[in-house]
Amino acid sequence: MLFFTNRRIGGLLLLAFCVTYAVLSQRIPLLPFQANVAFHARTMPEVLAVLGIGLSIAIIALPSPQEYVALKGKNWVTVFSFLVLMSFYGMTIRPFGFVLSSTILLGVGYWILGERKIWLLLATSVPIAAAFWALMTLGLGVFIEPLPWFLRG
Repeated sequence: MLFFTNRRIGGLLLLAFCVTYAVLSQRIPLLPFQANVAFHARTMPEVLAVLGIGLSIAIIALPSPQEYVALKGKNWVTVFSFLVLMSFYGMTIRPFGFVLSSTILLGVGYWILGERKIWLLLATSVPIAAAFWALMTLGLGVFIEPLPWFLRG
């Protein structure tokens, strides 16, 4: 994928023009009574500069029609399953604790991706969750509650 297409080069030129226009619009002199009013001689140039900058950034950042990703043929069940799983994780991290909730997230995530061996799901998800908890708590000093609410002392 080539980043510098004719469309993006045009967007960069438009961005340069709009930024220059915005800087130069600040040189427009104001009369003393215009300093605190809402609409004055600089207002429209400033608005046009901001709109032009936004448009040029959109031209640069958004894909051209040739670069669109084909949405047909994707496994949308997996996508929505992960969205539900991440929502479940967000709701259960406090009551279940970090280690248990993260273990469930990783194990179910691996299962959604196609792994069906229970011993492998546990052998990968439990150590990763525990190691990340140890890294955060012991290594970085950020306390995260590791255990469910009913096992806390």
